[in-house]
Amino acid sequence: MNAVVAAVLIMLVLSLCRIHVVVALIIGAISGGLIAGMSLDATIDAFNSGLGGGATVALSYATLGAFAVAIGKSGLAHALADRALAMVGRQDDGAAKGIRFLIIGLLVAIALSSQNILPIHIAFIPLVVPPLLYVMAKLRMDRRLVACVLTFGLITPYMFLPVGFGGIYLNEILLANVADNGVDASDLNVMSAMALPALGMLLGVLVAVFFSYRGKRDYNLEAIAKTERTDIQYNPKTLIMALVAIVVAFVVQLWLGSMILGALAGFVLFNLSGVVKWKEADDLFTEGMKMLAMIGFIMITANGFAEVMRETGHIASLVEGSVAAIGDNKPLAALLMLVVGLLITMGIGSSFSTIPIIAALYVPLALQMGFSPLAIVALVGTAGALGDAGSPASDSTLGPTAGLNVDGQHNHIWDTVVPTFLHYNLPLLAFGWLAAMVL
Repeated sequence: MNAVVAAVLIMLVLSLCRIHVVVALIIGAISGGLIAGMSLDATIDAFNSGLGGGATVALSYATLGAFAVAIGKSGLAHALADRALAMVGRQDDGAAKGIRFLIIGLLVAIALSSQNILPIHIAFIPLVVPPLLYVMAKLRMDRRLVACVLTFGLITPYMFLPVGFGGIYLNEILLANVADNGVDASDLNVMSAMALPALGMLLGVLVAVFFSYRGKRDYNLEAIAKTERTDIQYNPKTLIMALVAIVVAFVVQLWLGSMILGALAGFVLFNLSGVVKWKEADDLFTEGMKMLAMIGFIMITANGFAEVMRETGHIASLVEGSVAAIGDNKPLAALLMLVVGLLITMGIGSSFSTIPIIAALYVPLALQMGFSPLAIVALVGTAGALGDAGSPASDSTLGPTAGLNVDGQHNHIWDTVVPTFLHYNLPLLAFGWLAAMVL
């Protein structure tokens, strides 16, 4: 059996059995290395060498968690939640449905902005979502719907709009790697190539909102009240300082290109302004780091998993074996490329990290089979994004879980990963294949 397929399947089965994602990734990586014929020592060495690749991301999320707690201390998110709760209390059932859609629209707008306009990625989730949990519970909103909405906003902009994170993914990674492997990408319109796959994402979120999770779901209000801070006091000064700190963090991040320094600048400003008292700063910083620590550890472990997969050499054999088995059948070739991309990304957990791996394999094969340059970009771009929306190790699923599970009532696998996999990966497969056929 191909070691990559075996490792990913082992990791997914363990995750679905409610084994912690970190443990599932480690067992999957070791199993894949051994199946590929690597010794246990060589597998562990490869795993350890890959861990460092996730350290920067982990530290970024830890500092962003501390910044999120400081913003929570200012009362900004709670002020919004209090206003929403007051609206819920005054409205009948019909108007409550309007408030539900208002919350969904707000979350979509913020998530979309976090990729292109204000590139802070998942950092907004621990700021905005936990204070809204009580409001959503009063409205009996299904958190699986919120997870799908957030994941849609985290992925669709970067795979379609070439600004912010989208500029990195589409121009610096996707087009650059396609060009490096033999395709003239100088005159290609990347938005044209990725329009159909993005349409698949849109279809998925519409199905989630209007069909799959439109019903009501009950949550324990007492558990939310025990978890969420109820001692938050805010006034115009603290709210203004919160807005200023967010702007400062954003400016520093763009200026120095570091989320770590941007978050630290915002946190220090809260200290200097007195919103966070000096004697509370240490405890708040530790609390914030704990909040996003799980994401950091999973991202670090996923990098180790990815390095083992690369060392096995079975990624190339998986692609070549799949294409060799189908001959000149272009429709089947496109489908198999997307399915293989899904498997690879599910294990690695990052579309950004997957593109350089699969572009080196897919582009020569696609050229040989007669795919157009636009179709090749669509194939590689979609294959990279596949799995990002349904991988247990993706920050696009870990982020929503971190915000929705602060009270322990939202399971990462069954309430985030499985819903996003069904609503996004299946449409991406269909629309990515369609793009490869018509472009």
